[in-house]
Amino acid sequence: MTKRHGYAVLSALVALIVAVCAAIYVTVATDDGTPSSTFAGSRPRHGSSVAPASTGTWVGAWSTAPVAGEPGTETTGLAGRSVRNVVHASTAGTSARITLSNLYGQSPLTITHASLAVALGHDTAEADAETMRRLTFNGAPSVVIPAGGQVLSDAVRVVVPHDSDVLVTTYSPTPSGPVTYHPHAQQMSYVAQGDRTEDATGTAYTEQTPYWRYLTAVDVLSNEAKGTVVVFGDSITDGITSTVGANRRWTDVLAGRLHTAVAGGEALPRYGVVNEGISGNQVLADGLGRPAENQSGLGRFGRDTLSRTNVKAVVIDLGINDIIRNPALADPDKITEGLRTLVRQAHARGLRVVGATLMPFRGHRGWTPAREAVRQQVNAEIRSGRVYDSVVDFDQALRDPYDARRLRPEYDSGDHLHPSDLGFAKMGGVFDLSALKGAGQAEL
Repeated sequence: MTKRHGYAVLSALVALIVAVCAAIYVTVATDDGTPSSTFAGSRPRHGSSVAPASTGTWVGAWSTAPVAGEPGTETTGLAGRSVRNVVHASTAGTSARITLSNLYGQSPLTITHASLAVALGHDTAEADAETMRRLTFNGAPSVVIPAGGQVLSDAVRVVVPHDSDVLVTTYSPTPSGPVTYHPHAQQMSYVAQGDRTEDATGTAYTEQTPYWRYLTAVDVLSNEAKGTVVVFGDSITDGITSTVGANRRWTDVLAGRLHTAVAGGEALPRYGVVNEGISGNQVLADGLGRPAENQSGLGRFGRDTLSRTNVKAVVIDLGINDIIRNPALADPDKITEGLRTLVRQAHARGLRVVGATLMPFRGHRGWTPAREAVRQQVNAEIRSGRVYDSVVDFDQALRDPYDARRLRPEYDSGDHLHPSDLGFAKMGGVFDLSALKGAGQAEL
C-alpha cells in the first residue's frame, strides 16, 4: 500500500467515525421523552415506553393509605373485572410508575394486565389515547402480589401535567380474596366487565365506585419538584366532606398554593404533596383484624409516610379521634407522647415535621366538656413547641369567634367536626409554606 493510499483510507475512517458520532448525537438530542418506534410516522406502541430517558427526580405525585379489605369481596375479589382508579397529580412529570398493594388480601393477587394514562378531562373514565401506556413489572406484563405484599411497577415514559387526573387500570382474572381498598376517596373511579385495561374510550366503564382499589401511589420523574411532602392524618386530611371529584381537600389547596408560589419565583421548596389521611384514624389505637384495619398512626407511619418516595417533609394532623372514640376519657399526655414518637421517627430520617392543632367539635355527638378539656391540653402542648418543628394553628383559624369550642358556621360541613369546602380552603390558605423549609430538629 502506498503512503498516499494509506492516508486516503485513514481519512475515510475518520470521516466515517465523525458521521456515526453525529448521528448518535442527533438521536439523543432529539429524544423528547416520548416512546420511539422502529418505523417513521408510526404510532407509539403501548409496550415501547419503559425506562425513562429524561432527567429529573422521582417524587410522589399522589398516594393514599390502604385501609382495609373491601366488604363483599372476601371470596372472589374483583375477578374478571377491570378496575380504573382516577387520581389527581399534585405535580408534573415526564415518566410515571405505580405501587399496588395486596395488604389485606388473604391469597396471592394476580394482575395480568395494567395500564396508566392521563385522563381526557376531570371526573371521567376516558383517557387521552396518546398517553395510554401498558405497565410492566420487572419487564413482565403480569405480576403476582403475595398476600400482605405490594409491588412497584417499572417506569413508563409519559407526560403527566400538573393538576391532571391520571387513570390507573388493573385486571385480575382469578379470585383473590379481600380487595385492599381506600373507602373515602372523594373521587369516582370506574369498573368494567372483562379486560378493558387499554380501552381509552371508557365506554365499557359503566360501574362507578367511591373507592380506590389496590393502587396506593403514583410517582413521577419530575423536573418541577425535588421532593415530596407527606400529609398524615385522619378524616379531616382524608377530606371526607369535600365535594366529590372537585379536589377540594385541604391538601389539594396546599399543593396548589405551593406550585403557584414556586412558579412565581418565591424561594420555597419544590415539592409534590401526597395525602395519607384515613378516616377514623387514631394516633394510638388500631382497628380490628390482622393486619389491623385502620391501623394506628404509630403502626402505619413507617409504611404510609417514611416509605413514600423522596420524602422531604411531613405534616401531621392527628389526635382528635383519640379523644372522640375513646370510651373512657383520653389521656392528653399519651396522645402527645404518641405524636412525639412519630416526630422522632421522622427526625431519624432528617425530615422536618409540621404539626396541626386539633380543631373544635362542639355540637358533634362525641363532644363533652371533659373531652373539650383534653383537646385544649393537647393543643397547649402542641403550641408550646415541644411536639413539632413548627405548628399550623387550624384551631385558631377555623373556630367560631363567638364560641371557640365550635367551628365557625361557614367552615362547618354540618356535622360540627369536619370542614366544608370553604373550611378546607381556609386550612390550606393559612398554612405557612415557609414552614416546609429545612430539616428536622434533633431534639424538641
